[in-house]
Order: sequence, then structure tokens, then C-alpha cells
Amino acid sequence: MKYLPLGKSGLSASVIGFGAWAIGGGEVWGGASDDSESIAAIQAALDAGITLFDTAPAYGWGHSERLIAKAISGRRDDVVLATKCGLWWDDARGSYFTEFNGKAIYRSLRPDTIAIEIERSLCDLATDRIDLYQIHWPAVAPDKTPIEDTMAALMKLRDEGKIRAIGVCNLSADELDEYLACGPVASHQFRYSMLAREAEREMLPQCQKHGLATLTYMSLEQGLLTGKIGMDHVFKDGEFRTNPGWFPWLLTENRGRILDMLAAWQPLCTRYQCTLAQLVLAWTLARPGITHVLAGARKVHHIRETAAAADLVIAPDDLARITRDLDALGDPTLPAS
Repeated sequence: MKYLPLGKSGLSASVIGFGAWAIGGGEVWGGASDDSESIAAIQAALDAGITLFDTAPAYGWGHSERLIAKAISGRRDDVVLATKCGLWWDDARGSYFTEFNGKAIYRSLRPDTIAIEIERSLCDLATDRIDLYQIHWPAVAPDKTPIEDTMAALMKLRDEGKIRAIGVCNLSADELDEYLACGPVASHQFRYSMLAREAEREMLPQCQKHGLATLTYMSLEQGLLTGKIGMDHVFKDGEFRTNPGWFPWLLTENRGRILDMLAAWQPLCTRYQCTLAQLVLAWTLARPGITHVLAGARKVHHIRETAAAADLVIAPDDLARITRDLDALGDPTLPAS
């Protein structure tokens, strides 16, 4: 395993992190997860050298956080715990965001809701401090808390010792500049994959300029880039992966193009003695500005496979060949509106 700093926070974490959304369960993941399997996967991640564990209260309404607490019991000092604030469901404070697993979710970065959220997360994670506390989504109108007020609340938590570093998620380039102007930000978490490379235009250079760690999610495109989702795969009703706005390449009219590309990379897998998932993650980690990649897992063999990608080094010529193939892929066909 390799380790890199989390920005200028003084913390260091494994370049492959454990993404803990799926273990929270719920309709979007095809139903409840097996908690014993999830705990075993977290412990296997620790044994493989993974130290970065990323979760959020909204992942199963605290269930993901509580599972991590059980799994790391006795090993807390080996872990960089990252969780989030800003998705609120107790009442209508904040701005309406979405319906999720039967609850109305609001975006709230108000100091009063953050003060409640931090105490819940500390309790659910069974810890006295959170290493990286991230805003989950930026606040929006009509209840758009000024960024300086949100940052002041987070810096107060840091001064009290309840958090060690501040991170952000899902910001635009302009929003990131505003946060940086209001206080110390260690990291930015956003979607990035071979099939979703928009961050290369502005966000990654901006993070490099300011010395921020980057935590990417959905870098395996919900399993599509592992090559294990064939043309005959049928998703369950309500699964997140059936959303064409988020995953157009999973549509049957597009999936075949991805599978053909992955099949053409099999000789590379043979050369490097790796799986497609490991090849994809190694390419992702080699991209300029990428420091950490979050890999979701609900089973032991999944996280053991992805953890090994941290030590895989792909020759520059082969990285360039992969990138050329991606550039030639073009855009997915979108469903008629």
C-alpha cells in the first residue's frame, strides 16, 4: 500500500480508501447488505494497509458509520476516519434536495444543524474525534448558508478537537475558491473515472495549485469498468445504477462499447498480472492531481482486489495507450427525452 498526505492537514492516508456508502444498504444498493460481510470487508481493508475510511450519516441513516465503528474497534488509531455533514432529514431546515430511501433530504450547512450532526457522528463512530470532516454537498438557495458561516462552524469544531481537518465534496471551481478564501481546506472529494473526466479541465489543476488532496468516487463506474457487468446483466428496480443521468454508459445501447474496450485491454492485464479493476484504478491514480481513490466494497474479495491496485505501476506507454482508447470512445448515446 502507498500513502500520501491529505493536503496540508498533517494527516497521511492510503491512496486507496474504503468507500462506505454501499454498506449502509437501502433500495439504491438493491436492498440491505449483510452486516457481518461488511464488517469482514472493513477489517480485510485494514489488513491490506487501507487506512482511509470514508462514510457519511446519510449512508443508511448512520448505519454505515456504526458498522465502521464495530469493525475498527481496538484499531481506531490505525484509521483515518472521514465522514460528512450537510445532508439533513430531521426537519425542513435547509434547501430541499431529494427523496432518498423514504426520507426527504435537505442540504443544510447551517451552524445549528452542523452542531447536531457532529455529535451524532462522534457517537455513531464511537470516537472522540473525526480526522477529516467534509461538507457533503454545497448549500443552495433558498436556505443558502454563507460559506464564511459554515467554515467558521467547522473551524470551531477543529479548535475544540472534535475534528482534525476540513474537507469539501462536490463543489464547482468557483465554490472551491470561495471555501479556500474562508479557511483551511485539506481535500476535495468528487466524482472522477475513465468515463467521467470533467474534473481534468478545471478541478484537478485547481486542487494541485492549492495543494489539496483529491478523493475520487465512482472510479469503477459502479462495477462497469471491472468487466463483470455483461450485456445480459439486469439491474433491480430502484437501483442507483439504473439512473441514466448518472450512468449513461450502463445503458444497454452503450455498454457494449465499454466491454469491447475492456476486452482489448486484456493483454495489458496479462502483462501486469492484474485484473481489469486493478488496471483501471492504477490508471486513475496515475492521473495528474489524483491523490486518493475511494473504492466501495461489501465483500472481502472486492476490497482485497482493489487494495492491490495501489502498488501496481503501469508503464507510461501503456498509460498513454489506455488514454488514447478513452479519448477515441466518444460520448454515450443518451435516451430520448
